[in-house]
Amino acid sequence: MNDNFDIETFPISDEIKKNYEDIIHLLGEDKLREGLLKTPERAAKAMKFLTEGYEQDPKQILQSAMFEETYNEMVIVKDIELYSLCEHHMLPFFGKAHIAYIPNGHIVGLSKIPRVVDVFARRLQVQERLTEQILDCINDTLQPNGVAVVIEASHMCMMMRGVQKQNSNTTTSGFRGAFKDTDTRNEFLKLISSRLS
Repeated sequence: MNDNFDIETFPISDEIKKNYEDIIHLLGEDKLREGLLKTPERAAKAMKFLTEGYEQDPKQILQSAMFEETYNEMVIVKDIELYSLCEHHMLPFFGKAHIAYIPNGHIVGLSKIPRVVDVFARRLQVQERLTEQILDCINDTLQPNGVAVVIEASHMCMMMRGVQKQNSNTTTSGFRGAFKDTDTRNEFLKLISSRLS
């Protein structure tokens, strides 16, 4: 992902833009109203950005910054912000991911782990699959002694519609290798819950 991303210059297709024009019209709005004139283009650019993960290879991101290293203790990157779209209603869900791995001869540049989260989050998703995809990608690419992923998220499809529960959130988790061991898993869960100073 380009750190200097500018959504105004993000490429879109005329077809996506036209579909947003049709949606605005079918909702009963005047698509020629001043405030809505550029909305189809803006919405199309936003949607392309929010789903750009389909065009990115998360394994390649990890492979681009793998280094041989003898360190073999737990590495944790926690409180990784994530924003995704629920595939059932195309409404946002957002929260944080906490990820750990235990190296087995290789470490990875720390910034690559949040980038992997972004790649999978920027697709139409369910939180359960998102958790598994991140877990499997890190496990298959780094082949560490263990991987752990916990995601905590709030879902607008539950907050804005349906049951309309404003304060609920969802936690999903996945563990591979050494994190199947109760003591190792509990150490990880304790560390992501604590505020180290």
